[in-house]
Amino acid sequence: MKVAVLLSGGVDSSVALRLLKDEGYDVTAFYLKIWLQDEFSFLGDCPWEEDLEFARAVCKQANTPLEIINMQNEYWESVVSYTISEIKDGRTPNPDMFCNRLIKFGQFLNKIDNSFEKVASGHYAKIEKLNEHYLLKTSPDPIKDQTYFLAYLTQDQLSRALFPIGSFTKKEIRALAEKYNLPNMKRKDSQGICFLGKIKFSDFIKHHLGEIEGDIIDVDSNKVMGKHKGYYFYTIGQRSGLRLGGGPWFVVKKDIQNNIIYISRENLTERARKTFQVGKLNWIAKDLLTENDLKVKIRHGEKSYKCKLEISNDKGFVTLEKEDLGIAAGQFAVFYKDDICLGGSVILE
Repeated sequence: MKVAVLLSGGVDSSVALRLLKDEGYDVTAFYLKIWLQDEFSFLGDCPWEEDLEFARAVCKQANTPLEIINMQNEYWESVVSYTISEIKDGRTPNPDMFCNRLIKFGQFLNKIDNSFEKVASGHYAKIEKLNEHYLLKTSPDPIKDQTYFLAYLTQDQLSRALFPIGSFTKKEIRALAEKYNLPNMKRKDSQGICFLGKIKFSDFIKHHLGEIEGDIIDVDSNKVMGKHKGYYFYTIGQRSGLRLGGGPWFVVKKDIQNNIIYISRENLTERARKTFQVGKLNWIAKDLLTENDLKVKIRHGEKSYKCKLEISNDKGFVTLEKEDLGIAAGQFAVFYKDDICLGGSVILE
């Protein structure tokens, strides 16, 4: 079987490549050039050069061909423009969701030969075929599990996807990298949003939306506690970056029209909530959806909540078992039953 391996230059995708080679697959590595070098030339050297250097070294060691696919225009239209629009409207975007659905397992398929039966990546997730349907299942590493970011994939996309490292923990992948003596085995995991590389998210926002000074107000006393440089630099539940004494302070509300950030350090449980509405539902396994034993994640990570989901007219009303302080419009809510990812949705309010 011919497999197209998405190689980022990181440890996870490199181990995925070697595992497939060991299993006898006919693999070709593909590096997706999504870095907007013209867009961010003012910030200095392009971080993708280091990624590509490691990708080439890994492929040379494995005697595997490497192709570079330029997808800068597609990435801008599908992912970056969405991110800017959401931030400007005061919502909290998740670019990785659309990167996976629209780029890696979407438009990338139009760039490669039809002879490739599968597309493999270094995601921590598992795929299982049940009758004629494909299930997206969690990895054994609850911290690294990436099903949250894959919850917007379709059945057709899952049918062509391979996640070779999905049955391993991060510790085991690091051990395999040492076993293979990979050129990048000591490389640290990348952090943050996929297309920014080493660029700070705040610099990205500043470049596109500029700075607009506004007030930071204590919601309990209505006292102005300081100034900020734009409501779009903050998200609900945020704690860091406020640069205020006497904390901890949390962002609890945003007045977008008047460019005001409201904060609080008291009665936080009263400002937390346990209900929200979702839309743009994408179901991977809707037939497994039940009222009982349903869990939801409202952000990537180990934490999930037991919940109840009521669906009406393509929208859902979610009730959590416990309150959460950081529920924000634009975030994704991803639903689970046991170790099966049922699908994802966008928090509307």
